[in-house]
Amino acid sequence: MSDQNPLAKSLQLLWEGLPEPEKGPKPKLRLEQIVAAGIDLADADGLEALSMRRLAEKLGVGTMSLYRYVPSKNELLNLMLDTVVGPSHTRMTSPRLGWREFLAITAHEGRQLYLAHPWTLQANWSRPVLGPNSVADLDLFMTGVKELPLSDREKMNLATVLDSHVMGAVRQELLWQKAAAESDMTDEEFWTYQLPTLERAMESGRFPTLAQLSEDTFDGTNEETFEFGLDLLLDGVEEEIQRRLAQGGADSA
Repeated sequence: MSDQNPLAKSLQLLWEGLPEPEKGPKPKLRLEQIVAAGIDLADADGLEALSMRRLAEKLGVGTMSLYRYVPSKNELLNLMLDTVVGPSHTRMTSPRLGWREFLAITAHEGRQLYLAHPWTLQANWSRPVLGPNSVADLDLFMTGVKELPLSDREKMNLATVLDSHVMGAVRQELLWQKAAAESDMTDEEFWTYQLPTLERAMESGRFPTLAQLSEDTFDGTNEETFEFGLDLLLDGVEEEIQRRLAQGGADSA
């Protein structure tokens, strides 16, 4: 495989870093410095605003000289994603707390990651380019669920299901924040404006079930929704584990 292949170059940069120059002056930039600047730009303005030109300006170098370090935005994004997913110390020590607490901590830290770096939700994670941090994160997950009576495939499915809950909840939260900013209305102003229309609709008798809902039905917070969904998910896992243990152990892989 040619070193010019984007995937090969990404893997080389992720696992080996920048090659040592054969001759001439040492590179002015470090790979970590470039990636950190890219993350800063994406955090501030999203992936659509991230370009090699803007990154070069932020680093104080020419755009063409930046390509000597990272060939394109594609490789840069792979490096950025691997950088932000590294497991924290809290999560690395959480497997000893038991599988349920480990999964809860994993979900909460995933939520914080996506909220801190919303651009990660714009990236396509379906075929991730696995670097050291990504592999360490995956290894940690499989360690945390190692004793569960599930096959390896089912454990991987569990990782996907858990992350899907986290991503969905955060995406909804970010869309809510974006809607408030774009409409130039607070939530209270938005619903107050609709209230007369909704009250007439409820009084019409066309929506009897909705008309009988309690007044606080729609007062839930994003955090409350996230926790409710997480508890339901973990309760389901626990019930399945108890069912399998009652049957005498894990199903065959």
